[in-house]
Amino acid sequence: MGRRGSELEPARWGSMVLLLMGLVSFCMVYIFMSTVMRPSSSPLSSADSRMGSLGYDDGSFGGNGGNSELETSGGGGCCRGVPNLELWGAAVKWGTDFKFNSSEQCCKACKAMCTGKDGPCLCDSWVFCGNKEACGEKFGECWLKKQKDVLFPDKQETGNKIMWTSGVIFGRGEGIIALETDYGTLHIKLLPECSPHSVAYMLELLSLRHCAGCHFYRAESRGQFWDIKGNHIKDASYGPPFALIQGTLEAQALTFNPIPSEHRSTIRRGSVAWVGSGPEFFISLADHEEWRNSYTVFGSVLPEDMAIAEKIARLPTKADVWNNINVSVLEKTVPLKFQRINLSHSDLNLSAD
Repeated sequence: MGRRGSELEPARWGSMVLLLMGLVSFCMVYIFMSTVMRPSSSPLSSADSRMGSLGYDDGSFGGNGGNSELETSGGGGCCRGVPNLELWGAAVKWGTDFKFNSSEQCCKACKAMCTGKDGPCLCDSWVFCGNKEACGEKFGECWLKKQKDVLFPDKQETGNKIMWTSGVIFGRGEGIIALETDYGTLHIKLLPECSPHSVAYMLELLSLRHCAGCHFYRAESRGQFWDIKGNHIKDASYGPPFALIQGTLEAQALTFNPIPSEHRSTIRRGSVAWVGSGPEFFISLADHEEWRNSYTVFGSVLPEDMAIAEKIARLPTKADVWNNINVSVLEKTVPLKFQRINLSHSDLNLSAD
């Protein structure tokens, strides 16, 4: 004779309870293992938070910052300027008869005159009026200009009352600065079309030349996780070591103001980027797609100089722990000096542009 329904209930509920307990246990184990085994997505820290979290502390590193797919080499499709800035200089295209709907279009018009194929750039700076209310009849005007010295452009006015947006364009062999170290000189191609505020600060440092206080303090090799070209080895970890050299660009003679988020793209071998909003920065020795467009990239080390960055990464270090992540700190910091570089087209291997 079959059992009555009331006799079946205890056995049925007991089975369901055991099933639920099994599912909860599985979920707890999965979450724990995922946390332990997941590679660190951002093993960098600014100077004031080295003992704090090395991950996404406040969410400021998350997201793509608008230009996530643009590559760091040569600016790609970037075309940004600095609002409330009017650059002076000799006009090569008069804005009264040359108008656009956006500053990006004005920038691209200047870039079209700076291809690098026909000698020096005919246009290396642009000025656009994009505020309808403030500009009035000047709305849409795009002035294309030529600077006497594009590294130190002639500024007419700056400030919140200025209705113009301006930007500069570095042609082939231009916009390259040198970071001198005791182990060689790192030549860096700056990207003003992508990160104009960052580049403006770098040019301020260039005017100081000696940059007292600027130095590298952290050095980590590619280890066994990335090959010599910066490619990640299949199924390998993502560190430590994390394939980078890190330092600070806070000069004693210059007041540092936090850099706004600008060109956040995939970190490639040779990328020069801020940690947070600076003045801490790093040079990557490998491709770091796992960092998900987390950092403002403002330059790229010329390929032939990466051997110097690798040499610094092999200097004696001591172990340290920043927020539960093992890092390698240089036993002796590496001071930096700034120098401007003027090179002809034939002097450079600009394959990274």
